[in-house]
Amino acid sequence: MAGLLLIASGAGAQQDLVERGRYLLSAGGCGSCHTEKGQPALSGGGALESPFGNFFAPNITSDPETGIGGWSEADFIRAFREGVSPEGENYYPAFPYTSYTGMTDADLKALKAYLDTVPPVKRDNRPHELVWYADFRLPLTVWKWRYLEPGPFKPDPAVSEQLNRGAYLVRHLGHCAECHTPRDALGGLDRSRAFAGNPDGPESDVVPNITPHETGLPDWSASDIEYYLEIGMEPSGDFVGGSMGEVVENTSKLTAQDRQAIAAYIKALPPLPSSASSAD
Repeated sequence: MAGLLLIASGAGAQQDLVERGRYLLSAGGCGSCHTEKGQPALSGGGALESPFGNFFAPNITSDPETGIGGWSEADFIRAFREGVSPEGENYYPAFPYTSYTGMTDADLKALKAYLDTVPPVKRDNRPHELVWYADFRLPLTVWKWRYLEPGPFKPDPAVSEQLNRGAYLVRHLGHCAECHTPRDALGGLDRSRAFAGNPDGPESDVVPNITPHETGLPDWSASDIEYYLEIGMEPSGDFVGGSMGEVVENTSKLTAQDRQAIAAYIKALPPLPSSASSAD
C-alpha cells in the first residue's frame, strides 16, 4: 500500500510539473512564434522579419528527429541560459535567450516536462533567409559576450515580492524588452532605453513606449494595464490588434495575480522619452 501511495504521489507531482510547464508556455508566448498558421501546434515555421532577414522558428514538439524530443533536460536549460544548441552551435538571438536566460532552473524544467508531452510532429525546420553578412554563427560568440548576461533572475530584496514577480515576468519569461526596447546596429538591446519603444520592431512595426513617461503610458493606471493584458482593451475603448493581439491571447491565460504583478512593475519603470518618436 505504501508503495502504491508513493507511485500515486509521484504521478501527481509529475502532472503538477507538466501543468506548470503548460502555464509557462503561455506566459512565455512560445506558441505565437513556434506555430505557423494552419500547421500543428509548436511544429515550427513561424516567420520573424528583421533587418537581417527572415528567421523561422523551429519545431519544438517531442519528435526526436525534427523537434526536441531527443534533448536532455541539461540541453534544454543550456539553450535558454547560454543560447547554445545541444551540438554546441550558437543560436541567433531571434530566439530571445538574452531575456530567457533569467528563467529559473525550476521553470525551465517544468517547461521541458510539458513540451515532452506535446505530440510529436515530424516537420523539418525551415532554413533562415538572412543577408549574407548575418549568415554566419561563429561571430555570435562575440555578440553574446557583449549582449548576453547569463544566469537566473535574482530577486531584489529592496522591493516587494509583487514587483520581483513582475520583473521576472516582464524582463525574462515574457521577454517584453525584446520588442519594446530599441536595438543598436548589431541587433543588441539598448538597455539604457529599456521599454522606451522601438522604431524598428518585428515586421518593421513601430513598438510603443510602455514606461510612465508622457510619451509612453502616463495616464494608464495599474488596473488599466491589467485589464488590457486580460482582454486587450485600452483605456480609450480601442482593442489591440496585430502582434500584440497574440501577446494578449497569452497574457489572458495568466492568473490575475501575475497580471497585477506585470502591471505594478510597468508602473514602476523609470519614465523615459519615447525611442519610437523618430518614426512618428
